[in-house]
Amino acid sequence: MDGRAVAPAAGTVLNALATGTGAAFAIDLETTATVELTTDGSIDAEIAGQPDADTVLVERCAELTIDEYAETAGLDGSAVGARVRTESEVPMASGLKSSSAAANATVLATLDALEIVGTVERIDACRLGVRAARDAGVTVTGAFDDASASMLGGVTVTDNLGDELLAREEVDWFALVYTPPEQSFSADADVSACERIAPMADLVAELALDGRYGEAMTVNGFAFCGALEFSTGPMIDALPDVTGVSLSGTGPSYVAVGDRDTLETVRERWAERDGTTRLLRTRTDGAQVT
Repeated sequence: MDGRAVAPAAGTVLNALATGTGAAFAIDLETTATVELTTDGSIDAEIAGQPDADTVLVERCAELTIDEYAETAGLDGSAVGARVRTESEVPMASGLKSSSAAANATVLATLDALEIVGTVERIDACRLGVRAARDAGVTVTGAFDDASASMLGGVTVTDNLGDELLAREEVDWFALVYTPPEQSFSADADVSACERIAPMADLVAELALDGRYGEAMTVNGFAFCGALEFSTGPMIDALPDVTGVSLSGTGPSYVAVGDRDTLETVRERWAERDGTTRLLRTRTDGAQVT
């Protein structure tokens, strides 16, 4: 039995490292996972174009999903294995939630292969991927904010400490993404520095829960650029014209949202910097079986 699913990347409204409360929104860059079930009980994975990449996360996603749902599918979980392959438009270690997208796509593709994807609530599938991310050590907070935005689409606000969805709203923005050449791994972030800006994170959470996502993003961006020692220059390039702009995740990418014409102007400024820029749309549909 085979399964296939896609999941979008996401940008940051509030980084959860400070307080455990986070917020993110889905953007139109996708990761695709294909899963072929086997009868040998082993789980193997590969990432297209990256033969040396760490596959522990997607293997753990498939393993947890099989452990949790094989019996529901009428199968002997101890005998079910999987071959997983992912391919992605999302640059790794860029702050655009590549791990969350890969986890969501893999969990849904595995459920699709088990032929029970329609019986599992998307938020429960999302939590499986978050568990796998914690087990694999690719996240500090569990990234339920990023994962829920990718799985459900729209903007989500979450309590990452309890894996609780606090709010979700569909938004229709253009999103401009600037990614410098360097990488930044979430697990390497200076958590103690982020915790010291908790009062600012509380303010960002209030703004986000009030639906003031653009203001929330911008406050978050300045606060976390300071804590994580990233330049605020790209944010200054985008202000005051955009709806909001922030460092995304633990960097190095920055994301600005607003209308297309405004973002085209910002794109010209960001294009003068080393790295790549992408003009995208936000996503309201989240992860999908294909």
